[in-house]
Amino acid sequence: MKIATWNVNSIRTRKEHVKAFLQEYGPDVLALQETKVTDDQFPAGFFAEAGYHATVFGQKTYNGVAFLAREEPHAATEVARGFPADGEDAHSRLIAARFGPLVLVNIYLPNGSEVGSEKYTYKLDWMRRLRAWLDETCDPADPVVLVGDFNVAPEDRDVYDPEAWRGRVLFSEPEKEALETIRAWGFTDCFRLHHEEAGLFSWWDYRMNQFRRGMGLRIDHIWASKPAAEACTACDIFVEPRRWERPSDHAPVVAELNL
Repeated sequence: MKIATWNVNSIRTRKEHVKAFLQEYGPDVLALQETKVTDDQFPAGFFAEAGYHATVFGQKTYNGVAFLAREEPHAATEVARGFPADGEDAHSRLIAARFGPLVLVNIYLPNGSEVGSEKYTYKLDWMRRLRAWLDETCDPADPVVLVGDFNVAPEDRDVYDPEAWRGRVLFSEPEKEALETIRAWGFTDCFRLHHEEAGLFSWWDYRMNQFRRGMGLRIDHIWASKPAAEACTACDIFVEPRRWERPSDHAPVVAELNL
């Protein structure tokens, strides 16, 4: 089973890119973040023509998560959209469903803006709520995979210049500690199962030619519970879409699981 995650930074702007990616790499399920569109405006028909069923949880202008899958999720009525206690004005940042034997949880974790801000506090609280949701909803003994734009680089090797980033949002200690609490639920970083080296990134700021200069961070992740991690035969960042015309600032991450 091949699964992928990609922050597309607007599905309407990038739908042709997504279709090209689906056709070239052929994932069974693609998890999307930052779709920036309400459910009724998501181009589901466009992807149906390419052989993919859309399961969406959108929001006007901001946020939004979705799955594009060759097969509809099992028990579509049981798709989780957001946290149970969320109000109507809550951000669309989490969608979860079962595909075959796999429970797939797709998140767009808040950015946090800057350390110490209200948005930073919201980010840390959202991470706490995610861990609580996992405890209440999922079982580490099952094949569970958490994917998405985590907006946190876990280690020095995930940042092009760790000293320049240390203490800043996306790489501050409270964020990394909160991320570790989520990982400790029972996850393994699939990418690090297959790549130990530094300097492999999934996001590059649009400003200052940072992509061309190799100034990136690895903030897009595929994490797996023990049964799923043991089945993971490959996990790679596909940088090529970042080179396309008018690209997202993120590159897709793809994992293969023998499930």
